[in-house]
Amino acid sequence: MNNVPQSPTRALTEALIRRPSVTPHDEGCLELIAARLAPLGFTLERIDANGVANLWARRGSARPLVCFAGHTDVVPTGPLPEWESDPFVPMERDGYLYGRGAADMKTSLAAFVTAIEAFLGEHPDHAGSIALLLTSDEEGVATHGTKLVVDTFRERGETLDFCIVGEPTSVDHLGDMIKNGRRGSLNGHLIVEGVQGHVAYPHLAKNPIHLLAPALAELAAVQWDAGDEYFPPTTWQVSNIHSGTGATNVIPGKLEMRFNFRFSPASPADALKQRTHETLNRHGLRYHIDWQLSGNPFITARGALVAALEGAISAATGRTPELSTTGGTSDGRFIATICPEVVEFGPVNASIHKVNERIAVEAIDPLSAIYRGVLERLLA
Repeated sequence: MNNVPQSPTRALTEALIRRPSVTPHDEGCLELIAARLAPLGFTLERIDANGVANLWARRGSARPLVCFAGHTDVVPTGPLPEWESDPFVPMERDGYLYGRGAADMKTSLAAFVTAIEAFLGEHPDHAGSIALLLTSDEEGVATHGTKLVVDTFRERGETLDFCIVGEPTSVDHLGDMIKNGRRGSLNGHLIVEGVQGHVAYPHLAKNPIHLLAPALAELAAVQWDAGDEYFPPTTWQVSNIHSGTGATNVIPGKLEMRFNFRFSPASPADALKQRTHETLNRHGLRYHIDWQLSGNPFITARGALVAALEGAISAATGRTPELSTTGGTSDGRFIATICPEVVEFGPVNASIHKVNERIAVEAIDPLSAIYRGVLERLLA
């Protein structure tokens, strides 16, 4: 039997995994974390709303303010029979710790806490302030989580100086990639109006599928922009099309289509909307679009935060991370509106949202060491 005690980071990670905090439920994760922070001198504030749990914890009042941000909620497990072990019972196999949230992002949350504990043990009178912004509404609609807290801070006139979001950004090995920005995300719900009729009498009907087809081909072929030094070109993708009654002899009277832009700063959301409308108008369609902006792009150029994180990664792993803006959106898009330097960094993301989500055991303690190293470089 192995009687070697678990490291503090792994022990807290496992305690968090055991809580089935499927979005938007927190299941006591924030209370567990708050109990570790209170003895360290953090002021704790809950900003809960509509069943979403949000914690703002801050130690100190001086600047700069270094914030760690993340989420306690996880995505649903998927088919339980496909898991090799209970997703909410942490299990080690072949050098990996398995469980829902192991990579996204309960290990990061645990590493935040243990990094702060270790840093304060050496630097109880550190410069500046340390904070955590945690929510249970990142994997869901993300309306009453970090966005709500940021809106509250904006009303108060509160800002942050540096923020690390603990999303799983590494690709093959811990420390090989930092996300120093993200593309924007713009959703559209298009309705094209036609005239329903019998397929044998097409002159008495207007098929919205046929009407849209030329415009759809044009939109799919557009080069929206060329990107820039930080961002790849803007992309446009159709995610769903529905039309018709299901019968083979009925021309549909309406078509619905959902699409998404992942866009760089070279193409602002309003410009993308305008170009889309211009294309559809040119084809003479009767249509309506409901737009939803999920977030604008943000970027953190090389500066104090990136340098501190790069140095901490090199010291803990020997790796030189790549800076990237690829991938999906995160709560960083909200935080960037009140914080000039926002980056994302966390474990390898290969298993996130999948059955048998996992993290390499050997990466757990180095992750905490990296977060501590950032504090050392910015506040010691």
